Amino acid sequence: MSLTFRIVFGDAQNMAEVPDGTVHLVVTSPPYFNAPFDYPDLFPSYDVYCATMRTVAKEIWRVLMDGRIACIVCDDVLVNGERYPIVSDLTKIFMEVGFRYRDRLVWLKPEGYIRISRRSGVLLQHPYPLYFYPDNVQESVLIFQKGRFDYRSVPEEVREASRLDLNEYQKRKWYLNVWHITNVLPLKGRLEEDIAAFPEELVRRLILLFSHKGETVLDPFLGSGTTMKVARLLGRSCIGYELDLELLPIIRQKVGMDNASLLDDAQFEVIIRNDARHLRTWLSEQVKQRRSAARNAQGHSKRLER
Repeated sequence: MSLTFRIVFGDAQNMAEVPDGTVHLVVTSPPYFNAPFDYPDLFPSYDVYCATMRTVAKEIWRVLMDGRIACIVCDDVLVNGERYPIVSDLTKIFMEVGFRYRDRLVWLKPEGYIRISRRSGVLLQHPYPLYFYPDNVQESVLIFQKGRFDYRSVPEEVREASRLDLNEYQKRKWYLNVWHITNVLPLKGRLEEDIAAFPEELVRRLILLFSHKGETVLDPFLGSGTTMKVARLLGRSCIGYELDLELLPIIRQKVGMDNASLLDDAQFEVIIRNDARHLRTWLSEQVKQRRSAARNAQGHSKRLER
């Protein structure tokens, strides 16, 4: 079975390289609106963010086959003290485009690791009503479907080749709508350092549950290439769109494009469009400035307490 992997560097609001109705599954995590330690000031306003997501949703609807699934990993975001309802707004956007809202999973992370900050500490400093702010250890996986799936459309041999491991399904409790999965830890020297990446295990489950071997998975926000790497390991082709051209070396390494042992059954193509951008250096500098400002503010607060 020959697998194909196409990486398009350009804006996913235009996925002209993908013909109508040729994608079997979408697995992606859009950028969280101006998240302070991932995408600070990336979008000029929340309205622009929602308009961008609506255009991408329309493109996903166009390229997805009838009856197939789009999985969107997302979460509400806190920016400058204001919370933006990304989960509910993306649900509304995808439904207005035409998708059925099929399910919502909760990805629960280990309590011992909170990536950004411990907001609950406010109550420890001020143990009174109205000072409660919970620490966030979950994200949502929104599952949308384009119409209804005709199970007769998949050949019997393909269905059998894609049979799930029921022992793993039961043992790891995939059947629940809450999945306990460790997030990508911020270890120094890791390939995805300073990149918001979701765990391979999350992508693995979604691809196994919602696609068959040999089919094509699309990730409109490819990032470091996790979806493409897992798709290849599971015998699926993949198309990825990524706006930031600076991520090309990371994707090449993660997906194994330059490793001859991985290319025996795979064909890779990289397309660089005129609308590709260079974002990683700029975003990293923005994040460093915010972290420095946060540390200075925290130090000032401690001095005042003393």
